[in-house]
Amino acid sequence: MGVTRLKRKDRRNKTTSRMEVQFLKLGRNVELGSRSKMPKNSQITKNNEILDKLAAEAK
Repeated sequence: MGVTRLKRKDRRNKTTSRMEVQFLKLGRNVELGSRSKMPKNSQITKNNEILDKLAAEAK
């Protein structure tokens, strides 16, 4: 069976769907109450701790 080329619209749909899945996978860890916890040494976790300290000092 020969390999068929995708039409432009189908190629675009393929790449956009792949990017959407990647975006959702990356965003899932950031949400509160996520099943997968953020690692302790993650930069986002460190930033949140610093922001919490600054917010507490400002009050």
